[in-house]
Amino acid sequence: MTTSPLPNSGTGADGSAVIRVLGYNIRSMRDDTDALARVISACEPDLVLVQEAPRFFRWRKKLARLAAASGQVILSGGAPAAGPALLCSLRATVERTEDVLLPLTPGLHRRGFATAVVRFGGARLGVLSCHLSLQKDERYAQGGMLLDRLAGLGVEHAIAGGDLNERPGGPTFRRLADSLQDCWAVAPWGSEYTSTPTDPHQRIDAIFATEGIEVLGCGVPWGHPGVTERDLRAATDHLPVLAALRIPPA
Repeated sequence: MTTSPLPNSGTGADGSAVIRVLGYNIRSMRDDTDALARVISACEPDLVLVQEAPRFFRWRKKLARLAAASGQVILSGGAPAAGPALLCSLRATVERTEDVLLPLTPGLHRRGFATAVVRFGGARLGVLSCHLSLQKDERYAQGGMLLDRLAGLGVEHAIAGGDLNERPGGPTFRRLADSLQDCWAVAPWGSEYTSTPTDPHQRIDAIFATEGIEVLGCGVPWGHPGVTERDLRAATDHLPVLAALRIPPA
């Protein structure tokens, strides 16, 4: 499978910025971490929205090793956010970060958000990584918390992404898409389905953007230069979502 190139990252004369954003469930780095690092590196992201980052023994060291191997640094999240994390390239100027734990439903996994406000050139951007519940009602409530948290970042432009554990026709996915741009639906690129790498048949991972952000392309990077099918299948149990976005100046 081949795909046309996504725009490269860059900064416009007006202060706007084109950035690449990668969303990726990395299954606590229990698979082929070399393949995982190669996929991330080949996508050349400015931001990586991670789900299922390591959370337990030496979690920070493991995540730092992945960041270094893929040309990134840790921005926020990991264990303090119950799994979601943010990585970024050195191109980002960091204003602030916050790890958010969501209410715990007895008998279910703890969930959280990794959030940050960053700048690229003259563009200012709020960022949120999430991994929503497997339970329908809890997931729907978390979708509302996501929208509230994104609005509470206090920035005009923001993105959110992650493993929604739900397809586009589901109520939580629709709740997010009614308020934000579903980047794949706006500018499909690459391929659509993110689960599973050996049998892609459903889209349960997504990147969303507020109005005013221009979506230049979004999808699973099959055929992207340097991204091999072998690495995509070996890296983890999800396929990544790569988006190119133009962020207006602040």
